[in-house]
Amino acid sequence: MSSFPVTRLRRLRRTGALRDLVRETSLSLDDLVMPLFVAPEALPNERLPGLVRHTVDSLVRECDELVSLGITAVLLFGIPEEKDEEGSGAWVEDGIVQQALRELRPRFPELLLLTDVCLCEYTSHGHCGVLVDGEVDNDASLDLIARTAVSHVEAGADAVCPSDMMDGRVAAIREQLPQAPVIAYSAKYASAFYGPFRDVAGSAPSHGDRRGYQMDPGNVREALRECELDVAEGADMIMVKPALPYLDVVRAVRDRFDLPLGAYNVSGEYAMVKAAAAAGDLDERAAAVETLTSIRRAGADIVFTYWAKELAQWRS
Repeated sequence: MSSFPVTRLRRLRRTGALRDLVRETSLSLDDLVMPLFVAPEALPNERLPGLVRHTVDSLVRECDELVSLGITAVLLFGIPEEKDEEGSGAWVEDGIVQQALRELRPRFPELLLLTDVCLCEYTSHGHCGVLVDGEVDNDASLDLIARTAVSHVEAGADAVCPSDMMDGRVAAIREQLPQAPVIAYSAKYASAFYGPFRDVAGSAPSHGDRRGYQMDPGNVREALRECELDVAEGADMIMVKPALPYLDVVRAVRDRFDLPLGAYNVSGEYAMVKAAAAAGDLDERAAAVETLTSIRRAGADIVFTYWAKELAQWRS
């Protein structure tokens, strides 16, 4: 009796079409968001093609290609020409992200335009909020973060994504934008896996680190509390970042909350597989698909990943 179900399962595994039919976790382009960087000057990156700086003009061309490949959503990060103590380039009317949004919105009405709302790319010190006596002042940063979100929506963003981890920033944004979708980086860890991103965005802190406002990698119950706070403040979607080292957190958040859940497959995760593939240690395409599938299997509805374009090209 016991051997019959085992034999049946083996038949399912051997039969390709039937195996696909009963697959428990799917991975489609509709599940992915492609992060993009825009700046006054382009910065190619042959080693990590998902991590390049675009000008506004090249960003338009890139989005045209992404749409033709079937990508449905992008997340915009801006790198200004000049930085200051407050990060004022984040919210000014002619800021780099605002310029990009005004070019993209009329050209690609079908493309979901998400924007990262943080000050770290715009501040001269590289921290995610304003400094008072050398330390990030949470409350003093909230108005600037909300102002940034408002400027993005006015320029054409479909949803804003606060990634700063300041306490109360979702409520501050919701007060100013009662109707706009807010995708909160709710459980964002102080991770070693952000290195390539910080190189491209020029956002590494000039002193200290971000452990005072980003999460301790050893904590999962804290992640659930952070998510609970963001949900209570009005977030429409919550996110765990990074993804791979925190799949248990993704699962815990999925089990606790009914809101849509995102996970960010960050630059260091992407770079590790790229490096291993370049060394001949593994097949990049197979490893990337397996990686993204694991994030979906853990419970993420949406995966933010630099592989989105390459996955689309592999499937075209």
